[in-house]
Amino acid sequence: MPEPLLELRSVTKTYPGVTALDDVSISLAKGEVLGLIGENGAGKSTLMKVLGGIVAPTAGTIVLDGVAHDHLTVPAATAAGIAFVHQELNLFDNLSVAANVYIGREPRFGGPLRLIDTRALNAKVAPLLKRLGLDISPSASLAGLSLAQCQLVEIAKALSLDARVIIMDEPTSSLTLKETDRLLEVIDDLRAAGVSIIYISHRLDEVKSCADRVVALRDGRRVGELTGDAITHDAMIRLMIGRDLKAVYLPPKAPPQESGVVIDRLVTRSRPDKEVSFAFRRGEIVGLAGLIGSGRTEVAHAIFGIEPPLSGQVLLDGEPVMARVARDAIDKGIYLAPEDRKRAGLLLDLPIDQNITLADLANYARYGLPDRAAEARAASQQCTALSIKTPSTATHAVNLSGGNQQKVVLGKWLSMRPNAVIFDEPTRGIDVGAKSEIYAIMRALADAGVAILMISSDMEEVIGVSDRIAVMHEGRISGLLERPDFTEHNVMLLAVGGTIEKRASENA
Repeated sequence: MPEPLLELRSVTKTYPGVTALDDVSISLAKGEVLGLIGENGAGKSTLMKVLGGIVAPTAGTIVLDGVAHDHLTVPAATAAGIAFVHQELNLFDNLSVAANVYIGREPRFGGPLRLIDTRALNAKVAPLLKRLGLDISPSASLAGLSLAQCQLVEIAKALSLDARVIIMDEPTSSLTLKETDRLLEVIDDLRAAGVSIIYISHRLDEVKSCADRVVALRDGRRVGELTGDAITHDAMIRLMIGRDLKAVYLPPKAPPQESGVVIDRLVTRSRPDKEVSFAFRRGEIVGLAGLIGSGRTEVAHAIFGIEPPLSGQVLLDGEPVMARVARDAIDKGIYLAPEDRKRAGLLLDLPIDQNITLADLANYARYGLPDRAAEARAASQQCTALSIKTPSTATHAVNLSGGNQQKVVLGKWLSMRPNAVIFDEPTRGIDVGAKSEIYAIMRALADAGVAILMISSDMEEVIGVSDRIAVMHEGRISGLLERPDFTEHNVMLLAVGGTIEKRASENA
C-alpha cells in the first residue's frame, strides 16, 4: 500500500458517560476512495468531526503528510486541503448558486468597497456545475431548486476548494440513479487526479461501486476492513450490524383488498397538461418511481392537499376526498410522511410527545389546554410499538438519529389510525438496520389493511419493498409493473419514457 496521505491513530473521543470513539485507527492514501460504513450512532460523524477540526479527540493522533497532530482546528483542516460534502445542507436559500459555492471566498473588485465581481464569480462556478451535469445557471436563486439540485450544489462547493481530501457524507441521499451515476463518474475523475475521498453512505451498492477499501465502525469501534472482491453487500452488512440480514424485505401476508385509494385523472399544478391515474389498495405497497422532476412528490402533495389539483379526483374506498388543505386529507385518514422530515415532518425544537400528538391536539386537551400526561402516554405507546430509541418522550426531536426521527413522524400518524399513508423517500439518510425496521413497519401497516404509497429514488428499495410499481415520466404514469417484471432495466426504461414488452407468459 502506498504511503498514507492521512492517518488517524488510536483516536478516542469521550463525553460524560459516553464513549463516541474507542481507539479507532484509519489511513487514507493519495487517490484512494475509502468507504466508511456503520449504523447511525456507530461513530462515523464524530470521527469526521475530529478530522475536520470541529471536535478535539480525547486521545490519539492525527497524521497529515507525515506530521503528527494531537488535534486540528477547522482553519488548519481547511488549509490542509480537507473539504466536506455534508448530508445536511449548509446552504443559504436567499443567495444564488454561485454565491453559495464561493461563500466567503468571492472574487472582488479592487478599491475601498471591495464589491463582489459577480461576472467572475459566475464564470468560476459554471464549469463546476457542468462537471456535475447540473443544468442550471450560476446566478439562479437557491430557493427555486429541488432538494436533489441543492445536494449537487453542496458537492460543487467542495469541488471548488481544490481539496486533497473530500469527505462525502451521504452525498446521493437526494439524487436519482442518473445523478448518482454522474457523481460516481466524478469520483473516478477525482481519484485519477490524485484526490482522496472518504465516502460515507448507507447505500451499500454505491460503496461497492466506488470504494477501494471499506472500513466499518460499530458502537464507536473499528470492527473490520474489506478490500477488492471482498467488498460485497452481505459482507458489509455483517460488519455493520454483526449478523446477516437475510430478510430486509418482507412479502405481503395476503392479497390486497379491492378498496383503497384511487387517483382518477388527477392534474397537478406543476403539470397542467398531464393526467395521472393509478391506485394503491388496502393491503399493498405501491412504489412510485421516476426521475427527479417527473412529478412524484407533486402527486403526493395533491393527494394530501398541500397543492390541491387543478382537476380530477381522489377516491378513498369509493368515496371522493376533496383535500383542499392538508386537514381535509388528515380527517379522512390519509397521511403523508414527507421527503424532508426535518423541515416538513417534525418540529425539531419540540419533544417527542408533542410531535406525536401535534396533528391530533383536540384529542389531547382538557378544558382547551394540552393534557401533557395524555400526550406522554400516547408517545410512550408509539415509542414502544416502533422501537424508538430515546431516554424519554421528553427528548427533543433534534437529538434523535435519522431513523428514530422518521419513526416519530410515523408515530404521529399511527396514533390516528390511518386508512392510507404516503411515504416520500422513507429511508433517506437512514442506516441499513433502521431501514429494515421502517420496511417492517410499512409491511405491518399494509397487512393491517392500510393502503401504502412509497415514493423512492432508491432502486433497490423500490424493487425490494413494492408489491407493484407505478413509474412516472414527465408528469404522467408511463407504466405499471407487477412483481415478475421488477428489474432495474424496466423501471429505468419507463422512467425515461420507454415501453416494455409483456411477459412471455402473457404472450403465450
